[in-house]
Amino acid sequence: MRALIQRVSQASIIIDKKPGGSIGSGLVVFLGVHHDSKPDEAKWLAEKILKLKLFDDAAATSSNQKSITDTSGGILIVSQFTLHASTRKGTKPSYHRAAAPEIAQPLYDVFVRQMRQLHTGAVENGHFGAYMEVSLTNDGPLTIMIDSKLKE
Repeated sequence: MRALIQRVSQASIIIDKKPGGSIGSGLVVFLGVHHDSKPDEAKWLAEKILKLKLFDDAAATSSNQKSITDTSGGILIVSQFTLHASTRKGTKPSYHRAAAPEIAQPLYDVFVRQMRQLHTGAVENGHFGAYMEVSLTNDGPLTIMIDSKLKE
């Protein structure tokens, strides 16, 4: 699994032309499921994201001292199979590394459930497989990629 994480001051989603969830300060997590991803990777990734020190502590002299859990900020999770795109050959991306929907959706659901169980703040999510428009204001900008296979 891959997660592209962006620290945001606000984010919202439109799903199939209808308003979806929105958050204030927090994280947007774009989640891509690899064809051989497993449920334990979803759990590891959720825990890793929740512990990352990505937020400033107003009282501290250095930045990035707090996690999303410390701030109780919001999280918006969006499925995005294109995180597993390959551009090795030609100019048309190949998505052969991305999991098929019947494999990816249950793992996406495990990830969302894990985030909701472990995080006290708001957790919003898109709709798997739907056409979505995501609006966000990247705060920093701060953008991080995590790959569960590499554990980094």
